Amino acid sequence: MCELLAMSSRVPATVGLSLERLARRGGAEGPHRDGWGVAFYEGPDLFLVREPRPACDSALLHLLETQGRRSCMVVSHIRLATFGARALRNTQPFGRELAGRMHCFAHNGDLPGLHDNPRLRPARFAPVGDTDSELAFCALLERMARLWATPDQVPPLAERLEVVAAVGDALRCFGPANFIYGDSTALFVYADRRTQADGVLRAPGLHVLERGCWTPGPDLAEAGVSMETVRQDVAMVASVPLTDEAWRPLGQGEVLALVGGRCLAGPRHPAAGSQVRSRPVAAADLP
Repeated sequence: MCELLAMSSRVPATVGLSLERLARRGGAEGPHRDGWGVAFYEGPDLFLVREPRPACDSALLHLLETQGRRSCMVVSHIRLATFGARALRNTQPFGRELAGRMHCFAHNGDLPGLHDNPRLRPARFAPVGDTDSELAFCALLERMARLWATPDQVPPLAERLEVVAAVGDALRCFGPANFIYGDSTALFVYADRRTQADGVLRAPGLHVLERGCWTPGPDLAEAGVSMETVRQDVAMVASVPLTDEAWRPLGQGEVLALVGGRCLAGPRHPAAGSQVRSRPVAAADLP
């Protein structure tokens, strides 16, 4: 299965060390050799870099690790291909424009049967590649487009969370559906199951870590201007903990919104070990 990494912060921050640790799992310490990608938000736009090659061998990813690009929202993915060829079109994160903003998506898991359901094929958004993950992204955007009716008006966070939760609940009936979705104002996290080290498919599919500290203002400090320290809040999400700190495992079906480095709970917060519903799912179950 693929692996995910995302960061939300109050003031722009770098993720070089976390990317380096993730990259080692992209072929050196793990089997995820089929591609990597990282998206840095800058206002409503994305700086998106992807390669269909092992992350551990990538000079381009090493440059991103060391050059210290700052952002308040970052989404990264390393791929172990199950659907679709090893190609740029199938490399995550995926990006699409909606309502004058770039939206991005990265998924960990397999969703067999998603392509076979004709009612799931979105009308407005079409996949560029042939992965189940990109089709899931297009289906999510199809539902989100109903909220983003006016480009200069951001829909209420609670309404966006409800769509993420409902689409995630439907997707996980096809298979593991851990995903991270960004719309330039917030990162949304949907947690499900993943194959653990013992080979068993179960929760947690994602882990979260929150940090807070006081730090000099990064932009002015780099320009040589002294100023009082500012509060920095950082929230990170990863498929597996990347440090020895106390990462919190997310429950199956748990939904979060990461805004300004803080984790906000979603429409519901399932107890650890909650079970996925087992009844067959239809396209009509999607909101």
